[in-house]
Amino acid sequence: MAEYVKVQSPVVVKAPPPAFSDIAKPSNDLINKDFYHAAAAALEVKLKAPNGVNFTAKGTSAHDGAFPLSLEGKKALANGISITQSWNTANLLATKVELNDTITSGLKTEFLSNFNPNAGNKGQKANFFFKQNNFHGRVFADHQASGAVSAVADAVLSHEGFLVGGEVGYDVQKAAITKYSAAVGYTTPVYNAAITATNSLSIFSAAYYQKVNSAVEAGARATWDAKSNSAVGLELAAKYKIDPASFAKAKINNTGIASLAYNTKVNSGLTFGVGGSFDTQKLNEAGHKLGTSFTFEG
Repeated sequence: MAEYVKVQSPVVVKAPPPAFSDIAKPSNDLINKDFYHAAAAALEVKLKAPNGVNFTAKGTSAHDGAFPLSLEGKKALANGISITQSWNTANLLATKVELNDTITSGLKTEFLSNFNPNAGNKGQKANFFFKQNNFHGRVFADHQASGAVSAVADAVLSHEGFLVGGEVGYDVQKAAITKYSAAVGYTTPVYNAAITATNSLSIFSAAYYQKVNSAVEAGARATWDAKSNSAVGLELAAKYKIDPASFAKAKINNTGIASLAYNTKVNSGLTFGVGGSFDTQKLNEAGHKLGTSFTFEG
């Protein structure tokens, strides 16, 4: 007797598209992240208490000016609810309540309130994030202490790697649109390409990212401001994964500013980074910047 074996087709799980601000995220991260010269030193400490509260302390020392610090505690409750409270050196106390998939599947809601002990109420915000297989929408509502109410909404649709999105800002008191933006993109596991038009379609950007192999990533971004009619700005960047714990990055722009960065995970509790920015046309002059970063986890 012949035997028949039923072969089941693999289940393809579709992921929601990225948020509007993340359509060009791979190239933006490659070009912007991990270059530590923007601060003389950055320190971040992450700790988890036995009761499940996650504490994060951050501090950034700029090359001049004040040394801002912040302390944050986050506690996850039942049913996708979490509460975060923070305090910073500007004496701002912030409370955030998150509801993740609590109201309905795919919906994350945030309620934020800011308070200054000396000045009183500093405003409230409500944010909504809704994800489905081919849709990602967000709404950011802002109620300022002065009573002004504004909102920004964006949405992204996807189909077989193609992305199209838009953003609009609205002032409730003026009953007027304050800004609008649009973007298109195409993404695969190996590369990402995107064209964005922001600031009421006045700043145009074209970005490309490619994962060359398991160790090398490369990307480029061109930006043009139609209002200032300035020259097109071009940035090129690359990342090399030295080993599972370390990587190096480099980038250069059309004005000759080159930046280098090195990041390594020293052990399970310490990550160290160092970086610099150099004007290649004035290497014998002052003005170059160096910075370091320390992240402690426990």
